[in-house]
Amino acid sequence: MSTLTEAPPPLAPQAPDPRPPKRRGRWTPYWLLLPGILWLIVFFALPMIYQASTSVQTGSLEEGYKVTWHFAAYWDALSAYWPQFVRSVLYAGTATILCLLLGYPLAYLIAFRAGRWRNLIMILVIAPFFTSFLIRTLAWKTILADGGPVVGALNTLHVLDVTNWLGWTAGDRVLATPLAVVCGLTYNFLPFMILPLYTSLERIDGRLHEAAGDLYARPWTTFRKVTFPLSMPGVVSGTLLTFIPAAGDYVNADLLGSTDTRMVGNVIQTQFLRVLDYPTAAALSFILMAAILLMVTLYIRRSGTEDLV
Repeated sequence: MSTLTEAPPPLAPQAPDPRPPKRRGRWTPYWLLLPGILWLIVFFALPMIYQASTSVQTGSLEEGYKVTWHFAAYWDALSAYWPQFVRSVLYAGTATILCLLLGYPLAYLIAFRAGRWRNLIMILVIAPFFTSFLIRTLAWKTILADGGPVVGALNTLHVLDVTNWLGWTAGDRVLATPLAVVCGLTYNFLPFMILPLYTSLERIDGRLHEAAGDLYARPWTTFRKVTFPLSMPGVVSGTLLTFIPAAGDYVNADLLGSTDTRMVGNVIQTQFLRVLDYPTAAALSFILMAAILLMVTLYIRRSGTEDLV
C-alpha cells in the first residue's frame, strides 16, 4: 500500500521590512564629480578669490600690498581706461558679426550641400588649430603688408577710401589700424563660429525643407521661417564663443595694431607684467568679466535661447 504524503502547511506571509531599501552606489555620482569639483576649486575659485583680494589692496611692490578694501580702485581703473573698454567691445562685436556672416554660409554648405566633401571641408576648418595662435596672427602681418597684393586689391577696388572715411584705416596701409585688428580677430575665432552653427544645422530634419517646398515656400522664405529659427541655438553659441575670447584678446591688437588700437586686454597685460600695478590689473579683469557676463545674460534673454545645444 502506498502512503499519502501530507502537503506542507502554507507559509505565513512575512511582514514588510520597515527599513528603507539600501541604495547601492548612491555616492558614486558624487565621487565621479569630485575630480571636476577639485579642478574648479583649485584652478578657478581660488584664483578668483585671490584676484578679488588683490583688486582691493594698496601699497607698492617694494613695500608690499595689503588688503585695505580700496574699492575706489574699480572706479579709478574704469575712468582711466574706459576708451580701451569701448574699443574692445567694438572690435569684438564687429569681428563676431563678420564671423557670423562668413561662417553661416559655410556651415550651411557643410550641413546640406557638401556631400562627400563634408569631411574634407571640416578638416580645413579645424586645420588652423594645428598651428600656434601666435604664428597665425604673425602671418597676417605678411598678408596685410604695405605694397602687398591684398592692400593693392583694396586700393584698386577703392575699399580703402571707404575704410579711411570710417576711420578704420589710415592712408594706403592696413597694418597698425583697427581694420587689421578686426581681420586678425575674425580669422582666429572664425572656427568657433562655424562648428556650433554646423552642429545646429545638421540636426535640422531635411523633411522640413521638403514640407516647406510642398507648401510653395520660396527658398528665402524657407530659410527665414524654418532654417534660421531652428539654427538659433548654434547662432547664440557661436556668437558667445567668438565674442567672449575676442573681447579679452590682446595678441591681435599687439601684433597687428598700434598704440591707438589698444584693447583692454593689452592694458591688463601691461599692468600685470610691465607696470606691476597688480590692484589696477585685477580690478580691470573683474570689470571686464562683469561687463561680459552682463552682456551675455542680456543677449541670451533677448534671443530667447536659454537652452543652448
